[in-house]
Amino acid sequence: MNEGFTLWFTGLSGAGKSTLANLLADELRLRGHRVEILDGDEVRTNLSKGLGFSKEDRDTNIRRIGWVCRLLARNGVIAISAAISPYREIRDEVRAMHDNFFEVFVKCPVSTLAERDVKGLYKKALAGEIKNFTGVSDPYEEPLKPELIVETDRETQAQSFARLLASLEDKKMINRKGAAR
Repeated sequence: MNEGFTLWFTGLSGAGKSTLANLLADELRLRGHRVEILDGDEVRTNLSKGLGFSKEDRDTNIRRIGWVCRLLARNGVIAISAAISPYREIRDEVRAMHDNFFEVFVKCPVSTLAERDVKGLYKKALAGEIKNFTGVSDPYEEPLKPELIVETDRETQAQSFARLLASLEDKKMINRKGAAR
């Protein structure tokens, strides 16, 4: 069983990355794992303050998250990133810097995200009021070979979570519930 690794959630805003990351972190802590979450919004406030939303700034932000995840993972922590990380090339760069990396694509169409969006950001982006909005006026490049795809418009949160846990257990990245460490 590998102790430290990086679990990288990617997907559009509102797809469910943070929700799944927090559910998983709680479950893993109950199972005795050491876990840290690097949430995209929190990282932008604390680690990447001052960065904008240009491609270069987004890449810098993702590199920083990846570097911190690598540092945590090599010290026996399960590092969970929940950040949009829209560009494939930088996600692949981050993957290459890790020994143990597990990418989860949290897939959901913009139409569903716009319906769910309590803040009205998608409505504003679709109306052209918000510039550089990922998935609307700025690209999101889907991963080509993620370890897992969860489709949050087609399955319940519980189904996505169960598939995620099963996949991590099957790959022996985490211990099974009730199993001795």
